[in-house]
Amino acid sequence: MRAKPASVDAYLKGFSGEVRRALDSIRATILEVLPDAEETISYGIPVYKINGTYAIYFAGFKSHVSVYPIPPGSESFVKKIQPYQHGKGTLRFSLGEPLPLTLIAAVAKNGKKAALARTKKPKR
Repeated sequence: MRAKPASVDAYLKGFSGEVRRALDSIRATILEVLPDAEETISYGIPVYKINGTYAIYFAGFKSHVSVYPIPPGSESFVKKIQPYQHGKGTLRFSLGEPLPLTLIAAVAKNGKKAALARTKKPKR
């Protein structure tokens, strides 16, 4: 079993080639959309948190990269992510195909909205 990385940089150092390039692109996209997010490791993979709660995770594998969880969104958003859905809450992107970075940016934005909704305090 691999040791859990201490940072996102350490996590990324565990990959090379096409997987590393894809992960670097996903990271850059997320950081562009969520510049104030806390970048850390949770469950052994990179996560970006807003107000202390997760907005988006990503991970690399031998033949694909994934983004988690699938946040709620408009009907148009749901249609756009459909070809990449793998399981209930995962988007899977095959290596060798261009990454849909605009779609990943939309996932990050919707993930931020979902995180903010989870951290809102009820009015008294």
